[in-house]
Amino acid sequence: MNRQERIAKLKATAKERVLILDGSWGVMFQKMGLTEDDYRGARFKDHVGQMKGNNDILCLTRPDLVAQLHTMYFEAGADISETNTFSGTVIAQDDYKLDAKAVWDINYEGARIGREVADAFTAKEPDKPRFLAGSIGPLNKMLSMSSDVNDPGARLVDFDEVYHAYRDQIRALNEGGVDLYLIETITDTLNCKAAIKAIMDLEAEGQEKLPIWISGTITDRSGRTLSGQTTEAFWNSVKHAKPFAVGFNCALGADLMRPFIAEMARVSDTLVAAYPNAGLPNEMGQYDEQPHETAHSVEQWAKEGLVNILGGCCGTTPDHIRHVAEAMKGVKPRIPPERPHALRLAGLEPFELA
Repeated sequence: MNRQERIAKLKATAKERVLILDGSWGVMFQKMGLTEDDYRGARFKDHVGQMKGNNDILCLTRPDLVAQLHTMYFEAGADISETNTFSGTVIAQDDYKLDAKAVWDINYEGARIGREVADAFTAKEPDKPRFLAGSIGPLNKMLSMSSDVNDPGARLVDFDEVYHAYRDQIRALNEGGVDLYLIETITDTLNCKAAIKAIMDLEAEGQEKLPIWISGTITDRSGRTLSGQTTEAFWNSVKHAKPFAVGFNCALGADLMRPFIAEMARVSDTLVAAYPNAGLPNEMGQYDEQPHETAHSVEQWAKEGLVNILGGCCGTTPDHIRHVAEAMKGVKPRIPPERPHALRLAGLEPFELA
């Protein structure tokens, strides 16, 4: 299949059943006990500063491990796997003093590796094609919030910097072969809008159009993103992108995330996706929720008609995804509602004028 055929198949499959996303990458790399040498490889042998912890660089220094994780998640039942490019922007990678060429290579190679593994699985199991989502993660610098408590107007970046950082990442992911973009773990909606604008501008300039999946993060029981928006306000802020899917990931376990997924299912007219953490971390920062517990929680969501795509975030493993995939067998996906036409705006709260 070419890319447009895969996209058509992705959309068709989403109407038939609940799609399964992969789980955490960070926790799996941690379990491997990698050393500084694994992160440096030959290319960054003499690079100044620590590289350990920069999981994205493994696309260049340990591509075998990246391919191994795609394989593990596809074998566990995932339909969609993400590229290992969560921090693949020049802004995020500045923490490791990487230049633009290295960042481009991370994204291109991350997409190429994932494409190769996904295509191999599709060739073996043509009745269950596998898809590749280009992971576009949050930044460590935000446009909506001050970097200095004594200066509300202070910012470490401006919109143009964020826009161009995402633009470069998106181009590399597209050229590397992803099937869709996943703008995820969104803490600042304005940063997300810069990524959306980059995608839309590139498409206007002739880049092949791909579906967009937008996943925000509700930080706690307050029900708001870090930049202060409610679920409906967040949706109103991003719906102009006409996303393939929208939802939430990270920060919360399935039990605490449920009301916000239910609200998104009520207000959005597209697919709803959720990939919660394996509960909340314990005192040692570890996740204790067992695979069957995660699966039981999200199974209830699906049976209530709240979701179209399910996966896992922090603390989840291939075993969690295996249990979720098993629980989704025979469960019908949510049917997106047709909402009445109205003027819908958003600040921190939504505003609707029928």
